[in-house]
Amino acid sequence: MLNLFLRRNAAKAGAAVKRATWPAILLAAMAAGPVAPALAQQSPAAQRGLTFVRLHCAQCHSVDPVSDSPLKIALPFRTLIQQFPLETLRRRLAEGITATHPTMPQFRLEPDQLNDVMEYLKTLQR
Repeated sequence: MLNLFLRRNAAKAGAAVKRATWPAILLAAMAAGPVAPALAQQSPAAQRGLTFVRLHCAQCHSVDPVSDSPLKIALPFRTLIQQFPLETLRRRLAEGITATHPTMPQFRLEPDQLNDVMEYLKTLQR
């Protein structure tokens, strides 16, 4: 009899925990909601470009539409695309960038990387 009582109450308690958990999950999903559709609306090339800039550029530059750059002298990408036409940035990335500050590494993108990064930069113009 005691065993039956414990099982019934445990089941009720488990259901109560499950009911209490759903609002928290729903709130978390709502908070993350705007990010997921924005990423889902990007082309595969833009998504690869975002992955590339997060890996290679985000240590110094802000690569999103709103945050500050971690390194203050590194312009946010949203500012770069306002100051320079995309074709100029494309050419510089293809030829190899020589930076005006010593912390910027020199690099040159491969054609497929360049296309992906350019597709991502176009998303920052919207």
